[in-house]
Order: sequence, then structure tokens, then C-alpha cells
Amino acid sequence: MIRRLWILSASFFMMNLSGQQGNISSYNLVTMNYRFTPNWFLLAEGELRGNSDFYYPDYYEYKVGIGYRIAPNHKPLIGIGRDGNYKNHSMQREELRIWFQDIYDFKAGRFKFENRFRAEKSWLYQPKENKNSQRIRLRYRLNISTPLNTEKVQPGTISANIHDEVFATTTASPVSFWNRIYGGLGYQVDKNVSISAGYMWQRDFAVKGNIDRHYLYTGLSINVSSPLVAHKSVK
Repeated sequence: MIRRLWILSASFFMMNLSGQQGNISSYNLVTMNYRFTPNWFLLAEGELRGNSDFYYPDYYEYKVGIGYRIAPNHKPLIGIGRDGNYKNHSMQREELRIWFQDIYDFKAGRFKFENRFRAEKSWLYQPKENKNSQRIRLRYRLNISTPLNTEKVQPGTISANIHDEVFATTTASPVSFWNRIYGGLGYQVDKNVSISAGYMWQRDFAVKGNIDRHYLYTGLSINVSSPLVAHKSVK
């Protein structure tokens, strides 16, 4: 039943992809979590996107953060990051961002439901116009995943994953919204490393007209613990 459900979901995403107009973009993400005490952990993340050209990145983002495990399924975090947008190989916009997020997840059978809330404050600079601005953005993401070939996630597990994320920029007038939907598969290489790939659709809602983006997504996730706490790890 679970496999049939995810096969139907994958078929829906592929039909949506094939029926859309416009170019296919690339979305590549590397994430590392380092747990240095039983409760405290560090996050490092790097991202490259090819929005206009699949093979040529025109957006980068990197960020770091520190989080605290209130419980195994509850992990608030605060972080800082920087990103840049290019057009025709020329910098269009630079951004410095700080954010707070709270992740809470729960399980129902073999399904894991992850709720991620994020509030961001950004300082933006457009070098061609020599223009500075600020932005506040709120985000919520519901992520649902389930292992397909094992009872729980372990080395060798293939998992199916979907998520829906909404964005609201409160400093825009009128308030601007985005919606991002993803569907894909993941593979647990070993206890520390997993890889994922799938299709992501993004819509930017605007008064002048909506903008749709279609991404082929690849991800690498690395989770490690300090030797001092690895043997105490409770997953």
C-alpha cells in the first residue's frame, strides 16, 4: 500500500514536470550536522542553483547555525548565512541573512511528519543600482517521509519523501508569497551519510504575474557526532 501511494505521487510529479513550459533548473544542496554534546549541534550548509541555465550556477548560498535538542524530535536553531544571485554572469543581488527555526517531528506508523518553522531577517544589496533594502520572511514546511524497503531507516534503506513549503515576505507591499513542493527518493548510504534526488516545483506569486520554476534536486546529508557523545547518541 505504501509503495503504491508513493508510486502514484511520483507519477503525479513527473506528469506535472512534463506538462510544464520553460526551462528545467538545477538545485544542489549539501548539509552537515555535527553533534558536539548530547544536546548541542552545529549546522553547515551549502547550496548551488542553476536557475537560468541547468549547468551554470547563478545562485549560491551558504550558512551556519547552532541548535539545541530539547528532545530527540524537537530541535530549535539559530543561524546566519549569505547568498548571491547572478544574471548573465554578473552579480545582481547579495544577501546577509539571520534566522531562527524550530523543528518538531512525530511518527505515525512508518511515516515521519516533520514540521519546520522559520523566521528570517535579511539585508540585501543590489550593486548595479547601489541599492540597499531589508526583508522579513516567514516560512513553514511540512515534510513527510517513509522507508520503502525496510521497517526503519538504516544503511541500505530507500525512502520516499514529499514536502510542501510556504513563504511569506511581510515587508513587501503587498505581502508576497511563494510555494515550493518537492517529491523524491533518498538512500541511506551508511549511518552518517544519505543522498537524495527528486523534482521540485516553485511558484512565486506576484501581482504582475506568477513565476514558476522547475528544479531537478540533488542532496547530500552528513550527520556526525563527537567521539565523546557518539556512544550516548539516542536516535
